[in-house]
Amino acid sequence: MHVFFILFAGLYLLGNLYIYFRSWEILHDCSLLWRYILSFVYWIGACSVFGFFGFLGNRWLPEAGGLAHVAYGFATGWLVFTLYMALFLFLTDLLRLFHITIPHRFVIGLLLTFAVLSYGYFRYSHFDIRNININIAKPVEGNKQLRVVAISDVHLGYGTNRARLQLYIQKIQDIQPDLILLSGDLIDNSLKPVVSQEMEKDLCHLKAPLGVYMVPGNHEYISGIKSCRDYIRENTSITWLQDSIVVLPNGIQIVGRDDRSNRNRRLLSQLVEPLDSQLPILLLDHQPYHLEEAKNAGVDLQFSGHTHHGQVWPLNLLTDYLFEVSYGYRQFGSTHVYVSSGLSLWGPPFRIGTRSEMVIFNLNFK
Repeated sequence: MHVFFILFAGLYLLGNLYIYFRSWEILHDCSLLWRYILSFVYWIGACSVFGFFGFLGNRWLPEAGGLAHVAYGFATGWLVFTLYMALFLFLTDLLRLFHITIPHRFVIGLLLTFAVLSYGYFRYSHFDIRNININIAKPVEGNKQLRVVAISDVHLGYGTNRARLQLYIQKIQDIQPDLILLSGDLIDNSLKPVVSQEMEKDLCHLKAPLGVYMVPGNHEYISGIKSCRDYIRENTSITWLQDSIVVLPNGIQIVGRDDRSNRNRRLLSQLVEPLDSQLPILLLDHQPYHLEEAKNAGVDLQFSGHTHHGQVWPLNLLTDYLFEVSYGYRQFGSTHVYVSSGLSLWGPPFRIGTRSEMVIFNLNFK
């Protein structure tokens, strides 16, 4: 993991150096004073992700408020700005090899990049609701059709603030689900902004006749797994599942697996051993690795998240390569698997080539 972040930081700095040196195509016409001012502003933006408002700065940010939200979005948003601006400039450099020159390319690149980022913010702010119909050939008591709202990767904190959480919860409750499932990363990088914004008051409004259940993701481990578990259990109406199971009154068995951040988590085969294989088994597992385990364990529906489907293009190509299913629905025998791209996201508030989504499973039982 440390090697990944070192490589990532190196590529990020190289990208910003590349953009900066290409900016001298327009800066050379400015006065010396303006060169210094614009250079200073640029590097403040480029380095902000490493400073108070980025990966390392959660403990210095204000506990709550709009300033922290804006600062966090600006710092992490610079990541995506760097990606698209560098890609555009690199493309124009390639065209120069074929003696094709684009006039005012830096200014055009800025305009195109901001247009793409504006579109990405719009796509992030307007999430999709996806309906999935699934037939499970096992019996349940009572109603044979259930509406299940399933979400993942809400990332509550400086990015996903209380106002956005309230929007999400209102939409969920308008659907009137029978059951609500949360597949990890409810909390982002720190519990502090969640507590300071009193988000537990809104989380308590999540209600469904059959209950609300969640499992931890890797970000609950980043935020402090014990603190997150205690916060959810003591302050919300959500049932925390961590290598544990619950049997609903209608016979549905929900398996909540601990995140693979815990290398000592129990095997899925061990978790399902005491269950009745003749009754429906639903699995919550944040990271969609080794999906064949769910099939072998007799799971009827696995719901996962984690991947964000790359969040912005072309990173979705990377997640498609890394995961057997990085987004969407797949069936393995009688096991149905759905990997969500997430309701919200980590860091940069943009969705480009991917979607923010809330999933509704319409389950039909025998």
